[in-house]
Amino acid sequence: MLRIGLTGGIGSGKSTVAGLLAARGARIVDADRIAREVVEPGTPGLQAVVAAFGQEVLTAEGALDRPALAAVVFADPDARRRLDGIVHPLVRARATELVAAAPPDAVVVQDVPLLVETGQAASYDLVLVVEADLDTRVRRLVGRGLSEEDARARIAAQASDEQRRAVADVVLDNSGSIEDLEAQVDRFWAERVAPVLG
Repeated sequence: MLRIGLTGGIGSGKSTVAGLLAARGARIVDADRIAREVVEPGTPGLQAVVAAFGQEVLTAEGALDRPALAAVVFADPDARRRLDGIVHPLVRARATELVAAAPPDAVVVQDVPLLVETGQAASYDLVLVVEADLDTRVRRLVGRGLSEEDARARIAAQASDEQRRAVADVVLDNSGSIEDLEAQVDRFWAERVAPVLG
């Protein structure tokens, strides 16, 4: 099994790269998707979040109100650490289950936005970092409905490009066209993945 840690800042295009790798046969384990699953209604994760942050982080239907929770944790580093302390262990446990279920000859790509922040780089055979320039990332996030101020705050709350490059085996630049990104993913697959697969 080849285990690849895929990371990059918010708005860098990790999901696009994950899709390109999946199209080449990789099995994707998406930490963001798992993070949503572990706080669905009825889960111990959601119960723990409500115990820590109160009923005001729930919608009228009893689901997690993500914007309400984000308003609390992005303004308060201690609150964010408290939330991370609840969610990250649940995400890691579920990701471990999914990786263990993969065939022994699989290429497993774990899409982990906070790979650097959570100190997980050494857990992977390869660390693949996706970058895009700041203006491009802000534009993408505004396109998803964030204000420019919120977009910049979320980017600033994550590891810097320099911190991610320090643990990277390969860096992909996603500031250009999709065709350029596909060419970089092809090169990564040919040079770093295919030789391991034999």
